[in-house]
Amino acid sequence: MPISSVISYDAIGYLAATLTTASFVPQAWHTFRTKDVSGISLGMYSAFTVGIALWLVYGLLLSAWPIVIANAITLVLASLILGMKLRYHAPTT
Repeated sequence: MPISSVISYDAIGYLAATLTTASFVPQAWHTFRTKDVSGISLGMYSAFTVGIALWLVYGLLLSAWPIVIANAITLVLASLILGMKLRYHAPTT
């Protein structure tokens, strides 16, 4: 029996989206609570946030709702953390 008849492709997408987005939440919550952004790389987080935005656009273009929902949530969280990094980041001398 092919896997497509047992599990829908969207079910796999929603499960993957749930796991990857949920795994991001504890770090986001910790950052919001403590406002400690010292361990966050500005370059990496900037690239990550742009990448998430592009995944969101890709999902919208394909009407792939698991991709859209997961990346919309992650984009909001990543943008907030990036904003905190820009606001609370102490410039190095």
